[in-house]
Amino acid sequence: MRILIEKGKRRLTLTDGGERVILSCPIALGKCPVGAKKQEGDGKTPEGEYFICLKKQGKYGPSLGVSYPNAGDALRAGLPPETVEVIRRRAERKERPPWGTALGGEIYVHGGGTASDWTAGCVALADQDAQALYDLTPVGTEISIVP
Repeated sequence: MRILIEKGKRRLTLTDGGERVILSCPIALGKCPVGAKKQEGDGKTPEGEYFICLKKQGKYGPSLGVSYPNAGDALRAGLPPETVEVIRRRAERKERPPWGTALGGEIYVHGGGTASDWTAGCVALADQDAQALYDLTPVGTEISIVP
């Protein structure tokens, strides 16, 4: 399984890891959708290579946690080397990265609707699409978020 988020197209595509599309649906993004997330509170949705690090029922229903920030995000932001190393080690083990850094965290793919870009940086789906994605996607699934 693999998830592709195309921010410019406002589209999520779940594939079998190859060419076969399992789910394709519209999305909404953070309130400031252009550009990659660089700090907590900037209203941007991250861009890069991540994985699903947890699944939970949240405020907006079925929610998939995105492993933001990754080591590259942390290096670009100038986080301390020990924090970068913790993020790198957790990624190797497919564990949730620290979400208390200056970069922010707790980025999810969740329900709540796609009428406009309204999240704090998460990827929002229609509730029925969020449920379908949640049911189909295991922890560890790779997710690419592109402009």
